[in-house]
Amino acid sequence: MDLENQRRVKDFAEKFGAENVIVLLGAAEAESAGLAAETVTAGDPTFAGPLAGVQLGLRVFHAVEPEFKNEVDAGVYDDQIGMMEMVLNVDEIVEEMTNIRNEFCKF
Repeated sequence: MDLENQRRVKDFAEKFGAENVIVLLGAAEAESAGLAAETVTAGDPTFAGPLAGVQLGLRVFHAVEPEFKNEVDAGVYDDQIGMMEMVLNVDEIVEEMTNIRNEFCKF
């Protein structure tokens, strides 16, 4: 997650309260999604950005996870994400995101 997005997430958490913020990711690989998820929950693991040492514990999901998919219009999901879902390793992404949430999420 780049430094500008880290700043945005931090600002939203401060403005609206961390309990009211959900981060939605769309990285193509489980490792990339996991790194971004760790950043918004446990803090920037590279210690380079605004979230270095900041444990927000935010709820975080990937766009291909059932928790998100089941909440949006099926037609819109298919139009916007369906094609990518066919080429991504969804099981690996879901496992990575679940592990991050179980370890670091506060909400």
